[in-house]
Amino acid sequence: MSLGPKRPTFKPTPYGYTRRSRGIPRWLLLLITGAILGAGGVLFLQRSYGPQRLTVEQSEQLRTDLNTANLENQRLSVESEKLKVQIKQARQDQQEQAARAEQLRKQAADMQAGVASLIQAIPPDPRGSTPGIRGADMIVDDGGVDYHILLIQDLPEGQSEVPALRGQVKLIAQGTYPNGNTAYVDLAEQPLDMGRYIVVEGRAELPNKAFRPRQITIQVIPEGSDKVIATRTFRVTAAR
Repeated sequence: MSLGPKRPTFKPTPYGYTRRSRGIPRWLLLLITGAILGAGGVLFLQRSYGPQRLTVEQSEQLRTDLNTANLENQRLSVESEKLKVQIKQARQDQQEQAARAEQLRKQAADMQAGVASLIQAIPPDPRGSTPGIRGADMIVDDGGVDYHILLIQDLPEGQSEVPALRGQVKLIAQGTYPNGNTAYVDLAEQPLDMGRYIVVEGRAELPNKAFRPRQITIQVIPEGSDKVIATRTFRVTAAR
């Protein structure tokens, strides 16, 4: 049974035109490939050279270190303020001390001037020696003699200071015993180290309570010599 005329079957020939199916464009492939490579490069750079991610323990340690640093900064700030206060107080104290030192210097200068005037007013040693024995108090009291001796060195001509004098001061007492005998007794020796002036004072016990001193001779002997360079005799007074 015939259903109709048969259509000729299409067969391509070597010389015929064949329609191809369209694939992915080349530019799209390049774009996708470039994006993939770029993203990979970014990841590589981040992992190789970028900041590393911290673990939980590292984060906690970083937070602890930061808190510690803040506390230390606060402590240093407080100490800095205290140090500033101390420096300010030290400067104030230094200024006060400088003012006090200047005041004391002026007082010392005034005292020195007063002493110089007083020395000029004191009667000179009759022997004219230097050091001069300008005055002395010899007081007998309870088996001993309390003595106060003023020695003054004269200023060399054209000079404002005198050389230091070292040596000793010797006291020789002249007196009597109850039987009327007169005697000389070495009463005391005291080291001497003086400048312009000095007050030599002390107490000398009598060698014998029966001895009654009448007068005491003062001798000044320089260091390294037996020569007496100043001497003067004073009467002894009884204590009141």
